[in-house]
Amino acid sequence: MATRVGRRHLLTLAASGPLLQSASSQHRTISSAKAIALDAFAVFDPRPITTSVETLFPGKGTHFTALWRTRQFEYTWLRTIMRSYNDFWSITEDALIYSAKTLNVELTRANRDQLMHCFLELRPWPDAPLALQKLRDSGLRLVLLSNFTQAMLNSAVTRSGLQGLFEPHLSTDRVRAYKPDPRAYRMAVDALKLSREETVFAAFAGWDAAGAKAFGFTSYWVNRASAPLEEIGFAPDGIGASLSDLVTFLRG
Repeated sequence: MATRVGRRHLLTLAASGPLLQSASSQHRTISSAKAIALDAFAVFDPRPITTSVETLFPGKGTHFTALWRTRQFEYTWLRTIMRSYNDFWSITEDALIYSAKTLNVELTRANRDQLMHCFLELRPWPDAPLALQKLRDSGLRLVLLSNFTQAMLNSAVTRSGLQGLFEPHLSTDRVRAYKPDPRAYRMAVDALKLSREETVFAAFAGWDAAGAKAFGFTSYWVNRASAPLEEIGFAPDGIGASLSDLVTFLRG
């Protein structure tokens, strides 16, 4: 179910950070939306990766994958801060090697290649194709704005049969800075030639939803894991469990 962040949370934020928009100004912002920028994981389902890890390392799939994913994004933030950019494919492999070492798991070259290849076999969440088509049919422009490399995005879109829905992909490789760095979000402004107010960002992670809000986008959190709000002073304008909920949110 699509929701807007409630008044109680707004009052909490008033003491600690920037206020959310009022309901009337929020509605005007949503009504003026001309494009939706989406994080890749808001569209593509990463759960089969855990299944593949569990197959290779029985009993360790959930723990291993959680550590791998955490270190994966920590490396993106560290490399952005250190101004030592490396693309997401390389970072993903580095995080995989680190995770295996941490858990004392023997990671053969074949196993490494197999797990890395999972990122080239991603398919959409069940709700995604129809929701994306509805958004396009309503006249909204769609673009993927992701840490993924161009090749990773191309593979996911092609395997999912979503060709023709998106404008040219916006990989952070363009600006050599990962989300939530403002340079990453600014790619949408520059590529689409639209203002921040005309763009909605659909995030998969709570920190990404907060980063998009801090940048100035209308921010929507596709909170598929029912996670709590991040306590970093910026809350999304709306929260739902699927892209279908995003469609409802945009209809006001």
